Amino acid sequence: MLTVNSVDDVEAALREHRYLPDIGISTVIYLALKLSRPLLLEGDPGVGKTEVAKVLADWIGGGLIRLQCYEGIDVSQAVYEWDYARQLLHLRTLEATGQIKKDAAKDTSTDELANQLYDERFLIRRPLLQALTTTTTAPPVLLVDEIDRADDEFEAFLLEVLSDYSITIPEVGTFTAATPPVVVITSNRTRDVHDALKRRCLYHWVSHPGPEREAEIIMLRAPEATQTLAQQVALAAKEIRNLGLYKPPGVAETIDWARALSLLGGTTLEQATFSATLGALLKYSEDHHRVQEHGTEKIIDKIRTEKIHEATGNVPANVPA
Repeated sequence: MLTVNSVDDVEAALREHRYLPDIGISTVIYLALKLSRPLLLEGDPGVGKTEVAKVLADWIGGGLIRLQCYEGIDVSQAVYEWDYARQLLHLRTLEATGQIKKDAAKDTSTDELANQLYDERFLIRRPLLQALTTTTTAPPVLLVDEIDRADDEFEAFLLEVLSDYSITIPEVGTFTAATPPVVVITSNRTRDVHDALKRRCLYHWVSHPGPEREAEIIMLRAPEATQTLAQQVALAAKEIRNLGLYKPPGVAETIDWARALSLLGGTTLEQATFSATLGALLKYSEDHHRVQEHGTEKIIDKIRTEKIHEATGNVPANVPA
């Protein structure tokens, strides 16, 4: 059974599983676990919202169940559907073996046949039902990813499920979680999530990390990068995000950028490799043009005059992957 006694316990566990949290995310995770409340994480794409759920699943040990939301998602994709192919095969098997018999005066097989066809063995459990019926000792982590892509009707249905952690299937009955899952809901805020769902959750806005913490993350996830390169990449990413880009780079992109620069033999950020490897950091041509217009040499000159807080220097450059 998971025991969490303090915010410090949460921070230590997350760091042990290679996630470097700030005090805000550590605190809200601690409260969500202690209060058994869903956690709603909003923020720009690439800031590490989904990674929180993955790390929690590794830490808690109950496994990750992921529901990726999209426009038009409905019950059959999110909760359950019947395995019609297996039902039809079962029906034909009964016919072939003579187990379906009809009397001229009375059909005696209809009710029994319906009960057989709508049995749990023909039930395909989608993520929400899986999360409520998992019987592992540790609770699973249910990740409802990008809820802002789903429509209002699905959001209302999700709120109903989370109110008592139960789902009713007309042909079978009601499934209620013996141990409620740990629920993490993410949103990129392409639209506002309804107030009713927000009231049900503990809320946290996940920002891009500061250059100090981003350099730590880079050194943890890209151990081949030198400390100087990690610091310069973090500072450059900060400058680039302030240029009003169509899609500012997330942490995953800065890690990829550091790896790309390291593969080319870079130990510091240089003009030639900066421009040549921008495809690892920026994914839209408009953003490439914006950075080029601003001047890559101007960014390099600026970051070389800056210095990241010495706390970054406490992180070894060869942290194992």
